Amino acid sequence: MTAETITARFDVTGWEPADLPGIEGDWVGAVVMRKTYTEGLVGESVAHFVSSGTEEDGRGYLAAERITGRLEDGRSGSVTVHHGALQHPGDPSAFGYIVAGTGTGDFAGFRGRARIEHDERGASFVFELD
Repeated sequence: MTAETITARFDVTGWEPADLPGIEGDWVGAVVMRKTYTEGLVGESVAHFVSSGTEEDGRGYLAAERITGRLEDGRSGSVTVHHGALQHPGDPSAFGYIVAGTGTGDFAGFRGRARIEHDERGASFVFELD
């Protein structure tokens, strides 16, 4: 049962390629991604993002993201989210989870699911807190 839903709009503000020691070839890539959250939650995040494949043909990704910010009701803190998907047309594999026990401040008890959505205004992270 979902106790609260938070929709947090964001923009990707950083995309820095990262090395994956011990991995040969170009079948997998990694970046350090930075986001600025602008609505629903105001703040920023850093994510370690690993993907395979291409955006044109289909790819899969996994990310561990640390989000720090303030909600519209004044609560603030940090929390870690693990998320991923197989990204190709019509694929319903997207998943995301707030990692229980990673919250600080007012986010200390946060746990639940998370998913990235896209619409005409851009991207948002939808958090369903338990």
